[in-house]
Amino acid sequence: MAFSYQVFLTPQARSMLHAIADRRISNTIARRIDGLTEDPKKQGKALVEELAGFRSLRVARHRVIYKVKKDRIIIVAVGIRKQDDTKDIYSRAKKLLRLKLIELPDDKKRI
Repeated sequence: MAFSYQVFLTPQARSMLHAIADRRISNTIARRIDGLTEDPKKQGKALVEELAGFRSLRVARHRVIYKVKKDRIIIVAVGIRKQDDTKDIYSRAKKLLRLKLIELPDDKKRI
């Protein structure tokens, strides 16, 4: 039997997901997020530099940025990949982390 992880979305990630106007895309992203409960480290690619420790799951042009922490998957950002654009999801995630607007729960607290 495979180990199953619990998935949590930060408030920022939840609002980013709800902001996606195309319901087909947001539903596909939600299904892929649900799929992270099995082997999340094999599904997304490891990120580097400022986002080291996080992983990115590709869903068409969108990315789901998450962190695996013990038995939990914490989704921190969801958005479109637009390289060299300030609205690029990686740029937004880095900015949120620098400004400490993404809160990762400690091991004793649940989201």
